[in-house]
Amino acid sequence: MAVDYTVIVVYLAGMLAMGWWGMRRAKSKSEFLVAGRRLGPWMYSGTMAAIVLGGASTIGGVGLGYTHGLSGAWMVFTIGLGLLALSIFFSGRIARLRVYTVSEMLDLRYGGRAGVLSGVVMWAYTLMLAVTSTIAYATIFDVLFDMNRTLAIVIGGSIVVAYSTLGGMWSITLTDMVQFVVKTVGVLLLLLPIAVVKAGGFGEMRDKLPDEYFAPLGIGGETIFTYVLIYTFGMLIGQDIWQRVFTARSDKVARYGGTVAGTYCLVYALAGAVIGTAAKVMYPKLPSADAAFATIVKDELPMGVRGLVLAAALAAVMSTSSGALIACATVANNDIWARVRGAVRAGGDASDEPHDEVRGNRLFILVMGVAVICVAIALNDVVQALTVAYNLLVGGLLVPILGGLLWRRGTGAGALAAVSAGGLSVIGLMWHYGILANEPIYYGLLTSLVVYVAVSLATPPTDAVVLAAWRERVAGRGPEETVPEASVTA
Repeated sequence: MAVDYTVIVVYLAGMLAMGWWGMRRAKSKSEFLVAGRRLGPWMYSGTMAAIVLGGASTIGGVGLGYTHGLSGAWMVFTIGLGLLALSIFFSGRIARLRVYTVSEMLDLRYGGRAGVLSGVVMWAYTLMLAVTSTIAYATIFDVLFDMNRTLAIVIGGSIVVAYSTLGGMWSITLTDMVQFVVKTVGVLLLLLPIAVVKAGGFGEMRDKLPDEYFAPLGIGGETIFTYVLIYTFGMLIGQDIWQRVFTARSDKVARYGGTVAGTYCLVYALAGAVIGTAAKVMYPKLPSADAAFATIVKDELPMGVRGLVLAAALAAVMSTSSGALIACATVANNDIWARVRGAVRAGGDASDEPHDEVRGNRLFILVMGVAVICVAIALNDVVQALTVAYNLLVGGLLVPILGGLLWRRGTGAGALAAVSAGGLSVIGLMWHYGILANEPIYYGLLTSLVVYVAVSLATPPTDAVVLAAWRERVAGRGPEETVPEASVTA
């Protein structure tokens, strides 16, 4: 394993080095939070693909393939569909808004009526997303070093917190590009063909497994529909995804670069399902489906290659973890803390006081990172935590966000009521039906929609001045930010 250890150590050291390099570029709030809004198509596509394809898409995707065969690709496939929908239909206008958070968009659209509550919901989502990604380090380090769970979470989480705190979005962008390349080589170019060959080829796989393993809808229509509601729609509104859209150099880069990333996700989905299906042939009685990835890597790959593929798994986890962490810190600082501080100080606006914005955001990443590591150590059920996060996000925020983008008659009162009704409905229904049940997201989303439309129609339309300012921002005529001339725009 010495060669494998060397590959992993070099990879981790490279992540920290890029964090240090990114610190030199992050000299303003825009540079630190959204990489100066100047990524070109190549870097934008790679980083967007990296953040949406995390540990759940890699280790979990292979596990679904182990359990359901090729139809196990549907979870990651719906993520790709969501990214395609976001890129084609919404990313252009989102990029032109030139904001930092989803709640700022809601403030612009509705006149400052729904920002704080939506910020709390988004913060809870991004926090749990970062936590679930951080827990995944335990699985990977256990395979590598037979390491204690807590120590694995602390080491993996600390590395992500370190490079994210140092350089913000620049560090995360640079590390994500490396992680994208490592994932592509490790999973698509190495693990996929090796797994198929070791399983005896597709013919042997079909002979040894039931027909339902090769049925496109074998996982079940209701499950696929739930994946669409949670993951496809979740891609449309998540702060972690929007914050990457904000990094695009132009609306065209956001649209076309995101489309490339979404298409890559579809390929990655199928690859994970095929690897999992091959693992079922080789190891038909594993104690857990999620162990399929680690088992096939540990037992079937030659040294060196094994280290690279495990580095690919680490890359998948780190890219999602770092993206969720900076999103969580951005929301906590800009949407919650800044508003609370401004309200407490006798009608003063905290944003008007001179302070080092980069230092403040860096501090919030550090604090949120420590919190994420602590929660990850204490939490055991990753699936339940992630389900709660996505149910709250989609049930509470999907309708007011898409309503604001698509329906002029939507009002701030309607948005606030929809966030409250949808969020409370999801919480109550999860308590009644169970966290993993499908009903909470179905009925919660329906409640949010009905309340949004009813309250919007029952209240006065949004002020014409607010709508006029909104249209100016959507058209790309908002305030310009000053950025240094030097840039990485590939």
